[in-house]
Amino acid sequence: MSLTETAYRDITVRFPAQIIIGKHSLLKLVDEVSQAGYTDVIIVTIEPLLPKLAPLISQLEAQNIKVTVDTSIVREPSFADFDALLDTVRGVKAQAIIGIGGGSVLDAAKVLAAQLDNTQTLGEIAGIGNLKQRNAKLICVPTTAGTGSEVSPNAILIDDADNQKKGIISPFLVPDVVILDPELTVSLPAPITAATGLDALTHCLEAYTNLFAHPFIDMYAYEGMRLIAANLIKAVEDGSDEDARTQLAIGSLLGGFCLGPVNTAGVHALSYPLGSMFHLPHGLSNALLLPYVMEYNLPAAPKRYADVARALGCNSGATDEETARNGIAKIREMIAQCGIPATLSAAGVNREAIPEMAEDAMKITRLLKNNPRPITLPDAIGIFEAAF
Repeated sequence: MSLTETAYRDITVRFPAQIIIGKHSLLKLVDEVSQAGYTDVIIVTIEPLLPKLAPLISQLEAQNIKVTVDTSIVREPSFADFDALLDTVRGVKAQAIIGIGGGSVLDAAKVLAAQLDNTQTLGEIAGIGNLKQRNAKLICVPTTAGTGSEVSPNAILIDDADNQKKGIISPFLVPDVVILDPELTVSLPAPITAATGLDALTHCLEAYTNLFAHPFIDMYAYEGMRLIAANLIKAVEDGSDEDARTQLAIGSLLGGFCLGPVNTAGVHALSYPLGSMFHLPHGLSNALLLPYVMEYNLPAAPKRYADVARALGCNSGATDEETARNGIAKIREMIAQCGIPATLSAAGVNREAIPEMAEDAMKITRLLKNNPRPITLPDAIGIFEAAF
């Protein structure tokens, strides 16, 4: 199957009902909640954000809205982490769940909105299309420009039974309201800005070069790559650059649009074991592997990777392959400028773990099937070895 053969396949795109973008737009959340007549909400967030959220919480409470705040999600959530969260708030009769944070927080909030009154277990809803309902309103406010979770139908949790990341993919996980307030990302440390930005770039890049790429999604993927490439280093070097932060946040959101109808591919599949085995942040895992998977995939889609290079701001070479290689070099340059590890060894990964990582990656068939070039077990081992 080729990219051309899939270009006009049927796709279904589900966008949030409302997206609000702008400085101080977080406070518009009060109107969203009060005008809907809600009297009880749960905010899932992280403790460092509480000072920034204090005015919001005060305004909600001034409207006689009961606010329950949970800050228990401090890493990529496991099934056990989520069950503990659910037990904590089970007695709350919330009409709305509000996630304010990075991808882990947003994923937990999305699943919580569905599971508050759902009899299905996490094991039953894992996979594609298994979640059958969500009754609570869902509002997501990202504080990193990276995961795109705020607009995607995906949530990722780690199954404690086998230590594997499991995707929950359902239209019921698409939020009702998304608030993009770039001011919330201004205080984000440079290493997190870098890793999450490169994660967002990977969403766009893998969607554009995906075996199931689609013209309707291409426009989001291409523009997302352009915005992120043009602004990531600016935001890393000067976190107070509001324009760069805004452009990054929009680029991340565009990457999120790609995750439902097209999704990611080999980079993400191979990155999963880095998170589950070595607890590397998801964005860093993707950034580490991105140039190596690009090199592996290039022979299968040189024209697409040439387009990627141009979106990254590279000049065209004499051939598509030359142009594409300029793009790979640009990615390596961005990683270096971001100051994050460029190899698995620099990130603390043990070479002895490569065979097990490769075997675990081969289980992520829902993403591997999207890759423009098939990845076998020996191929996965080879990519990890190259990245070491």
